[in-house]
Amino acid sequence: MHESKSVRVHAFGGPEVLRVEPVPIPQAKDDEVLVRVAAASLNPVDYKTREGEFPPVGEDALPAILGRDLAGTIEAVGTRAHYMLRKGDPVFAFIGFDRGGQSGYVVVKALELAAAPASIDLVHAAAVPLAGMTAWQGLFDHGGLQAGQRVLIHGGAGGVGHLAVQFAKAKGATVFATAGTNDLDYVRSIGADTAIDYKNQRFEDVATDIDLVLDLVGGETQTRSFAVLRDGGTLVSTLDVAEPDKGRDRNIRVPERWLAQVNTKQLGEIAALIDAGKVKVEVAAVFPVEDASSAYERLEKGHVRGKIVLTF
Repeated sequence: MHESKSVRVHAFGGPEVLRVEPVPIPQAKDDEVLVRVAAASLNPVDYKTREGEFPPVGEDALPAILGRDLAGTIEAVGTRAHYMLRKGDPVFAFIGFDRGGQSGYVVVKALELAAAPASIDLVHAAAVPLAGMTAWQGLFDHGGLQAGQRVLIHGGAGGVGHLAVQFAKAKGATVFATAGTNDLDYVRSIGADTAIDYKNQRFEDVATDIDLVLDLVGGETQTRSFAVLRDGGTLVSTLDVAEPDKGRDRNIRVPERWLAQVNTKQLGEIAALIDAGKVKVEVAAVFPVEDASSAYERLEKGHVRGKIVLTF
């Protein structure tokens, strides 16, 4: 058994370029560990990468394995990998874009992984790292969210959004979240103080004097969000900000476009919140790796509650 199944692209394009094929099992060197992957999640960056729309992964990187996060058990440890790591340890990781996570065996740097939360299975753990880092860094590193502040999260039921709602609540913020009609009860159940039906309500009429908007939607939702911010508030988006100067007269801060960074300390803090029962991970659908194309189809249709996960 020297090969593992992986989700790979040899050329950029639509869903038809996706291949599930065997690749040689890589070797762990130095500060790396080899993880036997139990599950890997799908994120929008994956289909953007497949389409050639994610600049860090260019033509010269092809063929490329997709996926940025995973959960599994340690299979082998490099010579300089952290002495605490042992074969069989359950871990979850958010990895650099030089490798892909959607493969049966993946080399992970010791600095990219943390012990998987003990209270959930590896399928749910795999759903956390990239979405969790994006939510955490958007709220706290870029957004500066503090206890007692008011935050509006657009797309509160999605992969990043459902974690952001819970992190903000755990930090002591008052949470407003937009969601579809069918997801309103769900976002309330995970901690939103006020759930707003984006199709049937104008969020500007409900959310006022907001300290931070976390925009996971973009478009006109993003543009309209300046109106709800207090003077000196912050708009953080995971998408390009179309009108970054729109709130300048009111000292509204708009951090530049950013990508989530690998941060194991934060991953460990998130694991602790999960194990403390303060964060629940929502998995919308699970597909075996052989059916990766159906998983991508489901993701690209949009309006997924929580995350989609592949199992190996």
